[in-house]
Amino acid sequence: MLRLSSLYTLICQEEKRLWVKVHILHETKKADLVELPIGKQWIPTSKIYGIKIKDKNFEFYVKESVIG
Repeated sequence: MLRLSSLYTLICQEEKRLWVKVHILHETKKADLVELPIGKQWIPTSKIYGIKIKDKNFEFYVKESVIG
């Protein structure tokens, strides 16, 4: 059983998640318009896994593919 689970992790690798500093420009129930160092982007609320406030800045915990 251990061998099968390690094979599964090799085939179905989970995507990396990371903390991203953002400036919130507009928010709705479905998505947030944020300003990133690469430009403005809508991030769906369902794709935000955590929020931190650090030094008057917001940090979102999102999957790497959501940022672009």
